[in-house]
Amino acid sequence: MQIKIDQSKCIGCGTCSALCPACFELGSDGKATAKQPAETGDAGCAREAADSCPAQCIVIE
Repeated sequence: MQIKIDQSKCIGCGTCSALCPACFELGSDGKATAKQPAETGDAGCAREAADSCPAQCIVIE
């Protein structure tokens, strides 16, 4: 699983890190970052976080 976040679209709402803290966190700039390696994270919650993102800036591959 690979997680990509378009930082230019991220609004820093924290939905992704609230839904899937194993894969996402908010960086020092207040925007979402993917925890690495993403392979250790839960693909189900990562996809839920991507689907719930109001800015639609997360892509799971």
